[in-house]
Amino acid sequence: MLSVSDAEAIILNLVQPLDDQRDTEVVDLLAADSRILATSVTSPLDFPHWDNSAMDGYAVRYEDVQHSSTEQPAVLEIVEEIPAGYQPKSTIGAGQTARIFTGAVMPAGADTIVMQEKTRRDQNRVFILDAPKPQEFVRQKASFYQAGGQLLPAGIKLNAPEIAVLAAAQCPQLNVYRRPRVAIFSTGDELVSVDQPLQPGQIVDSNQYALAALVRQSGAEPLILGIVKDDPVALEKVIAHAVAIADIVLSSGGVSVGDYDYVDKILDSLRAKIHIRAVQISPGKPLTVATFPSTDAINRVSPLYFGLPGNPAAVLVTFWRFVLPAIKKLSGITEGWEPVFLKVRSHDELRSNGKRETYLWGKLHLVDGVYEFHKAGGSHSSGNLINLAQTNALAVLPIGKTLISPEEEVQVLQLFNG
Repeated sequence: MLSVSDAEAIILNLVQPLDDQRDTEVVDLLAADSRILATSVTSPLDFPHWDNSAMDGYAVRYEDVQHSSTEQPAVLEIVEEIPAGYQPKSTIGAGQTARIFTGAVMPAGADTIVMQEKTRRDQNRVFILDAPKPQEFVRQKASFYQAGGQLLPAGIKLNAPEIAVLAAAQCPQLNVYRRPRVAIFSTGDELVSVDQPLQPGQIVDSNQYALAALVRQSGAEPLILGIVKDDPVALEKVIAHAVAIADIVLSSGGVSVGDYDYVDKILDSLRAKIHIRAVQISPGKPLTVATFPSTDAINRVSPLYFGLPGNPAAVLVTFWRFVLPAIKKLSGITEGWEPVFLKVRSHDELRSNGKRETYLWGKLHLVDGVYEFHKAGGSHSSGNLINLAQTNALAVLPIGKTLISPEEEVQVLQLFNG
């Protein structure tokens, strides 16, 4: 049985990111939020586009005002007013100034801004009451970015700041990676859909809905294949179809050692290579990870298959711990796909049997500027889905650690961090 860290390393080593030539598409800027940039972006524009004022005040020649003080102010003639969006008409000469507003273009001849709070105006004259620094409050052309350089690199997620930069650079369309395709199905004769009445011994297939939501949140496209009964022929047909249409396949249930757990045998029949069969994790010990022969040796990499446990808490934990990093790496993002762990203070007593790396779900709270982990109430059984609602973190008890006391430090896996 593999350790969690070894399993993670195997999975991430198996993931081949989407290809920057074949697996891209062009989208409008307004549709680019949360997409992964496939091609680095340059701009023919300088930022700022021109020398401009960072303050409301007066554009001056530094040599005219360098000795100004309240007792001996420099007195300058106002020859022009320059609002934002206006092209100055005058050249500032000796003893002259222009009234200027934030963001407005600097007039020729001026090299410094005196903020209006340090002046006194009288008709068309202004008294400079304090000497500025040379070039003070002037944003120099190209001081933020020089035209032709790399504006944004490929392999980054486009969030609001990046979208703003691209809009300012007049990039109406972008080349982004397509969304990874993730096929999802559940196995088990006991499963019914949400709209079916329950009979004795049956349970609702919540895993399919949870996994679809998680896949969407990861930026990938879920392909819902439904419930598959414990029938080897039907299972083989669905798995073969899933492998043909998806980059990653997620099944839940059917990967333990029960009489009706056929998945491993079917994988063998489909010539899959099984890399992981079980992991020292609780919940989630029965975890199958496999790769298939590529359906197209030229255009496709080997699809990656995850056979997740059937219990709902185990499905969520194993997705967060193993599947989510794989989807992120596959998506083309160059860094940041690894799980995010934090060291925080535990509010509660946390226990495990110490035999497997144990994950307990709960919520992070900010208390006096320090994060605390509050364990969810109730049972932490792999079959208990109810108390997983409204959680945002998993506390990790390593193998051999059976107790973490209140106020003791604990490592937590942060969820929903994008």
